[in-house]
Amino acid sequence: MNKGAVVINAERCKGCALCVVACPKDVLALSERRVNMSGYHYAETPNAASCIGCASCAIVCPDACIEVYRTKE
Repeated sequence: MNKGAVVINAERCKGCALCVVACPKDVLALSERRVNMSGYHYAETPNAASCIGCASCAIVCPDACIEVYRTKE
């Protein structure tokens, strides 16, 4: 089974939530309390262990602030 690791550049994220909607495994969510230097609630990975490495989040991100790496168990 493939696994993935998501790396988010929180300072570039504008909190549009397209990545959250695109993720088939509910890995991503917008931070509820924290904001980046620009004042946006950024994407984070509260369910990182569920990532399958599909990169749907990175594909839809308009700001290119998400990188996905595939790993093997």
